[in-house]
Amino acid sequence: MPTFSLFFLVLISHATITFSRHPLLRISEATKWSSTRRQLGNDACRTGNPIDDCWRCDPDWETNRKVLADCAIGFGRNAVGGRDGNLYVVTNSDNDDPVNPIPGTLRYGVIQEEPLWIIFDQDMVINLKEELIMNSHKTIDGRGHNIQIADGPCITIQNVSNIIIHNIYIHGCVPGGNAIVRDSTKHYGLRGNSDGDGISIFAARDVWIDHCTLANCHDGLIDAVFGSTSITISNNYMFNHNEVMLMGHSDDFLDDRNMQVTIAFNFFGENLVQRMPRCRHGYFHIVNNIYTGWEKYAIGGSADPTINSQGNVFMALDNSDTKEASFSILK
Repeated sequence: MPTFSLFFLVLISHATITFSRHPLLRISEATKWSSTRRQLGNDACRTGNPIDDCWRCDPDWETNRKVLADCAIGFGRNAVGGRDGNLYVVTNSDNDDPVNPIPGTLRYGVIQEEPLWIIFDQDMVINLKEELIMNSHKTIDGRGHNIQIADGPCITIQNVSNIIIHNIYIHGCVPGGNAIVRDSTKHYGLRGNSDGDGISIFAARDVWIDHCTLANCHDGLIDAVFGSTSITISNNYMFNHNEVMLMGHSDDFLDDRNMQVTIAFNFFGENLVQRMPRCRHGYFHIVNNIYTGWEKYAIGGSADPTINSQGNVFMALDNSDTKEASFSILK
């Protein structure tokens, strides 16, 4: 395949945009984007969104939660999460112990060796003391409740596979580290400083992030680096942040040439600045997203990425002080 400095395939067609069937609403409260029990009725069925239509039309979706694992699209479509395991119910939003997690806490569930489909018994705001380091074959499913991970270190997906994170509000994430943290039932160790991402994907594969709300983190909202691949980021709402998504560690890290990421049906909301996403080396399918009010640029790339931008809607700010670039080739 020939090498291109930067390849953009841009197809803007309002008729093919699922979101364009409904009026665009400015969302000021992030939790309005969450799928509460009230919002999961039949009126959410047959929207034209292939992910939602896959499971929302089932009136017994709560009993049949694991059907969600068959609903992903794009490069992360093979992420099954904890589909083949038991349900694990989070009952305790407090008492986060990074080394010896207590049964009933979110951390206890994500470090287990076996597949688990993790759900919650009530609305929760979880303040983590250190990074939540996930083990393979886990689903964090917040449907039916308002689940927030806030104001502490947040989620790390490192050297694992088959992860699904659905319907979680992640905000106020800060760096952690220089602390002992358990990453499985068999291992714990000293962690260096984390970046303060909302979700950090590091040398991982088969990852699907869907219907989450992310805002106000120290570094990125979702960053995927160090050879991570087979990722879908879909149906998320992001707002109030500078560097939104980084795909690829650095221009010199060539293992990211194998990165494949689908970014679909997301709403890039108010007060975002740049990196929606910033892409390096790999192949990125950016399709049917809505961009409102970025300041520097929306989609950017460096180090020879292939970016297929298809069916996106860009609505620039009416502000002469911003760059308002939909696409940017970065140095």
